[in-house]
Amino acid sequence: KYIPAMTAGTCVGSIGMTEPDAGSDLQGIRTTAKRDGSDWIINGSKIYITNGWLTDLCVVVAKTKPDAKRAAHGVSLFLVDSNTPGFHKGRKLQKLGLKGQDTAELFFEDVRVPESALLGKENQGFYQLMEQLPQERLIIGVHSAAHCEAMFEETRNWVRERKAFGRHVSDLQTVQHKLAELKTSIAVCRAFIDQCVELHNSGRLCGEMASMAKYWATDLENKVAGDCLQLHGGWGFMWETNIAKSYASARVQTIYGGTNEIMKELIARNIVKK
Repeated sequence: KYIPAMTAGTCVGSIGMTEPDAGSDLQGIRTTAKRDGSDWIINGSKIYITNGWLTDLCVVVAKTKPDAKRAAHGVSLFLVDSNTPGFHKGRKLQKLGLKGQDTAELFFEDVRVPESALLGKENQGFYQLMEQLPQERLIIGVHSAAHCEAMFEETRNWVRERKAFGRHVSDLQTVQHKLAELKTSIAVCRAFIDQCVELHNSGRLCGEMASMAKYWATDLENKVAGDCLQLHGGWGFMWETNIAKSYASARVQTIYGGTNEIMKELIARNIVKK
């Protein structure tokens, strides 16, 4: 029902995971879905939802077994159309970067959905999400690596054209050394990301390596953004420049998809476990 429309671009999708009190700790969600006959009644709220303002279909993460021994054992996923009574879109949030992408609050007040809205198995939603999160984190890593390369090329062109002290900025040894450092770091990152993509394509990418890719590439992206902006001088601080927009948009990369602090926790588990 939904995939053809989403593929055609006539249905905008979103996923409602993050809540005011539950970000990286997904098990802390408070949104609930309770049975009412053959239907489900959803109540709760979500925040920082990408495509939230334009969404036609939201995959809502909700608790379906509040008394489960572990929170992860009582979470389910639901397909909720945006025109369903009780589904309200809140503010379009004003972000530091990624201005071309809408992010919004979503509210669910006694939203009634049929049994068919349950995506996958009841109380298995957390594990369904965990299965796909490595792919999401790899996608973020790929984006970060590509963004690093784009910022580097933009900056290389700038310093080769910009003049200072009677010569091109690129003639200064300090600038040349900084460009050499950036190019080396970006090339090393790209090699690792490419390896992760190959592993993913063959079904062998583990969560640990996906976390490494996300953490390393997004950290580097922010460093490259800062260094490239510095090489642009005062012009780089102007919002009209590409590097200023890149600098602002890079900042969220270490936050969404699981913060980089959480990525390090996930990596460390296999290092120290006995």
